[in-house]
Amino acid sequence: MLEKIKKRWGIDSNFQILKIFIVFGITGSTAAWISEPLCNIFGITTDDLSIILYWLIRIVLITIVYQFILVFVAFLFGEFKFFWKFVRKFLTIFGLRF
Repeated sequence: MLEKIKKRWGIDSNFQILKIFIVFGITGSTAAWISEPLCNIFGITTDDLSIILYWLIRIVLITIVYQFILVFVAFLFGEFKFFWKFVRKFLTIFGLRF
């Protein structure tokens, strides 16, 4: 299983795949954690919006914040090149090209 992932992602070592999984874990948790204070700063609360609209906006916010945090954490772990390809692929969905 790990060999398939390493081949698909162009990874050489098990240590690199460990770093990549750690980066994904840290980034996801941090983006979810940061989204609540950001919603409060922008006045996005369940008091003002329906719960469905609140969560739709929060998920979009998490997705945007995730991309920035991903590149930053990847840089700290020495995996910027790998994750920059990942982020660029994501941004092309929205018509942005780098």
